[in-house]
Amino acid sequence: MTIPLNQHIQEFAIYLQTERDVSPHTLTAYRTDLAQLLAFALREKGENVSVHSFDHLLLRRYLAGLAKDTKKSSIGRKLATIRSFFRFLVRRGTLEKNPAELISTPKKEKRLPFHLDIDQATTLVESPEKEEKNAVRDRAVLELLYSSGLRVSELTSLNIGELDLFAGMARVMGKGGKERIVPVGSRALKALKEYMELHKNNAVNAPLFLNSRNERINRRTVARIIDAHVIKIAAFKRISPHTLRHTFATHMLEGGADLRAIQELLGHASLSTTQKYTHVSIDRLMEVYDKAHPKAHTKNGG
Repeated sequence: MTIPLNQHIQEFAIYLQTERDVSPHTLTAYRTDLAQLLAFALREKGENVSVHSFDHLLLRRYLAGLAKDTKKSSIGRKLATIRSFFRFLVRRGTLEKNPAELISTPKKEKRLPFHLDIDQATTLVESPEKEEKNAVRDRAVLELLYSSGLRVSELTSLNIGELDLFAGMARVMGKGGKERIVPVGSRALKALKEYMELHKNNAVNAPLFLNSRNERINRRTVARIIDAHVIKIAAFKRISPHTLRHTFATHMLEGGADLRAIQELLGHASLSTTQKYTHVSIDRLMEVYDKAHPKAHTKNGG
């Protein structure tokens, strides 16, 4: 007697829940993906569909049909679910081979990091108003994020002794415990000086940025700072603290900075990570070309 396909799916779900201990959300996603596959197989093969009805051609047709209105990342996830399901059946001896094993995962779309333009970035960092609680701190946080391209974790872990206001530099601890020196712009320095005048504790190892309980601020606090000021500016969509890092890198590149210099400033281990910021506008590229290339302007068109 042939076991119905939906029974195999149910047994797979039990395996995921009891042996793999997946989250309820993940389990629901697996069930949904396999229910969609089952519905497709029923349309293609009729009511007598079983696990033996599947081959790589049927699976390719299914995935090709999804490509019309489904993101590649979602198709990749569905394929991973299908592979896991058939791998489970092979281990149980129900199938001899996995029909999804040789199907390659579609390459994900390359997403350009969202960034603010110069006017938007300026408006955001200057938005804290004097009469607001923590306005001086918030201005310093926003200015430093945009000025130096810090990760949120780098900003929240800064101590007073790691900031050199005279030299305009900050020493930050990046990913993997790698230390680097980053420049701090004049506007950020001014905001930081004003903030530090309010500090009750200027010890070298004291946290630079504090919350209302005089404790080191955390990632959630920084996110709330940005949310509180973005909401005043109707043209902005919701952004994250990392958006200011993207904005810093993009504006540096558009200003003519070398990609390797930006890599050093951001603390990227690989240049390929930094290359996502090469989405400079065509106008900017043409402007640089016209200024830099000796043959950009020739007489008599020759």
